[in-house]
Amino acid sequence: MNLTPDASSIELARRLDVRARVCTVVSSTPISTSLHEVVLSGDVELAGVPGNDLMIRVKDDTGKFVRRRYSVRGVDADQITLWVVSAHNGPGAVWARTASPGDLIDVVGPRGKIPLDTHADWHVFVGDVSGLGSFYRLAQSIEVPGRAIFIVELDHDDDALTADFDEGLGVTGIFVDRDGRSPSDPAGLLSGLAAFAFPPDQGHAYLFGEFKVTKVLREALLDRGLEDERISRKAFWRAGRVNAENGEPEKTED
Repeated sequence: MNLTPDASSIELARRLDVRARVCTVVSSTPISTSLHEVVLSGDVELAGVPGNDLMIRVKDDTGKFVRRRYSVRGVDADQITLWVVSAHNGPGAVWARTASPGDLIDVVGPRGKIPLDTHADWHVFVGDVSGLGSFYRLAQSIEVPGRAIFIVELDHDDDALTADFDEGLGVTGIFVDRDGRSPSDPAGLLSGLAAFAFPPDQGHAYLFGEFKVTKVLREALLDRGLEDERISRKAFWRAGRVNAENGEPEKTED
């Protein structure tokens, strides 16, 4: 059993000043139509803080190794839990659907630059199901009293997964049915956002999901007066395009 990461993972981690490790698959379980829960055992420092993600090294359909990035849903003892969107045939989704206990996987982490804004009184999390795991991990780190609002667009009713939160935390969930709209159509989330009245005091918005949708949502929040520094945006994927080899969508604006 080889527990040494690939040389490319070691070099990538060195350049990023993070860790490269080999983790073991504990389980991979479908938890909704769109999501698999993958549990890994290994170095939990890979998971970083709430809002961080990690990179896994998987093969695409040509046999070439590529990397995919996934937000961490949770950490428990020596285990890291991921919620992976598996309702497509990308290399990460195929890995999540076919992973078996005992499989080894190259992991680089922690990655990401969007931690929880600890100075905010309320937090609104807006996006599609790809952001749900990260949204819940971030919200579970909010100190009481505080408030978490979720506005999440779903393709399937069973994707409306819930989570447990500390008693005293104000939690509101708005699940929006995509209702056949294109994944790059922001209309559903804009409608959900319009139904949300900003609470008093200081807030922070976290926009995770499709590239164009998160871009439009950011503009809508700016138009409503939320300061730019109070908006964190992370595009996890881009409709109609395969993510680059580093696991992220292309950043071109066309």
